[in-house]
Amino acid sequence: MTSSARARANHKLYLARILLDAWQRALDGEDIPANTLAQAFFRPVREHLIGAYGWFLLALCHLDELQPYPPRSCAELPELPQGRAVPGEVHEFQHLEDSGWLADLLDERDELARVSHRSGEAGRNLATTASELPGPAEMSFWSEQLEALFNRMGDSLDEC
Repeated sequence: MTSSARARANHKLYLARILLDAWQRALDGEDIPANTLAQAFFRPVREHLIGAYGWFLLALCHLDELQPYPPRSCAELPELPQGRAVPGEVHEFQHLEDSGWLADLLDERDELARVSHRSGEAGRNLATTASELPGPAEMSFWSEQLEALFNRMGDSLDEC
């Protein structure tokens, strides 16, 4: 079943890339403000990337049964069967979760906390994206990093 988990990881990565391309095209069109596009695209792209990551973690662990939802981090991986060691690749991911680009991707701060509010006409609140909300360039970088790791680590999966 690890091939199924790996296929799900690749599919989630593919879906994220589709959204990233659409986000960039919308930005290039300059019809909708960048902050509004960030609010529309950030969460779905992030969820696809985290889903890809979680499914790949399951594939690395050679778990026989797929869960209905992938884990969101190494800490959420199900217990491995007795006698099975945690793969070295999972340890590498644990390290990346602590700092760097993967830690940024997995940052659970709600994007609403990343949005500042200002009062508009008639007392309505208009949301504007805070500068720390990642855009398509940074999220594309995360996607590329995941794909590179999936390709490198996938070689060891293919050998099993």
